[in-house]
Amino acid sequence: MGARRWAAAATLVTVGAVTVAGCGTAGAGQAETDATRLRPVAATAPIRMEPTRVTPVAATTGAGVRAAVAGAAPFTAPGQTLKPGSRGAEVKALQARLKELGYVPGPLDGQYGGTTQMAVWAFQKVQGITPTSTVASRTWRALENPKEPKVLVPRGKPDRVEVNLAKQIMVLYSGGEVKLISHVSSGSGIPYTEYAMWNGKRTKFTGSARTPTGDYKTTWRRSGWHRSYLGQLYNPIFFNGGIALHGALSVPLYPASHGCVRLPMKVAEVLPGMLGTGVPVHVRGTFVR
Repeated sequence: MGARRWAAAATLVTVGAVTVAGCGTAGAGQAETDATRLRPVAATAPIRMEPTRVTPVAATTGAGVRAAVAGAAPFTAPGQTLKPGSRGAEVKALQARLKELGYVPGPLDGQYGGTTQMAVWAFQKVQGITPTSTVASRTWRALENPKEPKVLVPRGKPDRVEVNLAKQIMVLYSGGEVKLISHVSSGSGIPYTEYAMWNGKRTKFTGSARTPTGDYKTTWRRSGWHRSYLGQLYNPIFFNGGIALHGALSVPLYPASHGCVRLPMKVAEVLPGMLGTGVPVHVRGTFVR
């Protein structure tokens, strides 16, 4: 999906009956506003809940994750140092390897753009490498012998999402195996006050800008751009009241949202087709600045 299509997305306002969806992300010149606790909370339309789909199979351990990584084909790194803007067969090899390991580098087009960069960040963070846009010898070696993501909930359901706030990554498990790993940006932790038009009036909203840790489940969702009174969210999947996993045009290397879990746009495009309703979402850790 191109930037023009994103910019022309719908601006439907949908409000939950109990907790109002307050996450948001916007384009250039408009600050993103994700909300955890918003006041006032006003119900204007019922939430349309989707059927619950949780797979009742055996619990997952780290063995399933290791098997998924071990199942990856042997890889010989090209070794050439790559940076955003690089082009060619080496970039395509990088993209193909990241995709094989469960990351989302975008199209395998041999062009090192923003989506590939965020996939590199996610990979580096899982490997214990300080995230950088440069792919050099250490990252190439890790791509040859990758580590699996740390399992946050060893006895969790085979179908689940784990959000690691310390590393700012999200891991999607399906059938006990890693299916998708993404760089994220969660709540900044900085209390905020925002003003927005609500029910025809300029209204004050406050929140803590936190992404609370805990165990939740995916609930309702919207396709395309969803507009709340504090901003816009792309393909949001809510899991804790007004807190959602959603696509954003800005997903920096630090917590920057007002509570939601921001995802790269390409990840947000594919995630709804991989993540059902009623699936556990486990949020763990603390980001240290």
